[in-house]
Amino acid sequence: MKLNNIVKDLDLKVLTSPVELSTVDVETGYCSDLLSCVMTGAEAGAVWVTLMAHGNIVAVAALLDISAVIITEDAQPEEDTLKLATEKGVTLLSSPYDNFHIIGKLWELGLRAKKD
Repeated sequence: MKLNNIVKDLDLKVLTSPVELSTVDVETGYCSDLLSCVMTGAEAGAVWVTLMAHGNIVAVAALLDISAVIITEDAQPEEDTLKLATEKGVTLLSSPYDNFHIIGKLWELGLRAKKD
């Protein structure tokens, strides 16, 4: 699944500097608001759904080669976090909806956890 399709279908706002979203593959998804869980449970190529908007999400996403981070409930990262994400090539997206809503929509699009 291409990231541009997810952005369009979920009406997500792209927070970081534009990258060609149609070239970014999303292979699976993961949801957690605990960095330690993400470190042990998320996989490369995943889209990560979280309420967190602080700078540590960029470090974890970059380390795990996560395709994009969807920040829910209109939580907004600070400017330093956006700058760091752009530098690290991490795509940050925003939605007014909560985690449960976003995950349901991703499921409807056919995205599944690899560990099923």
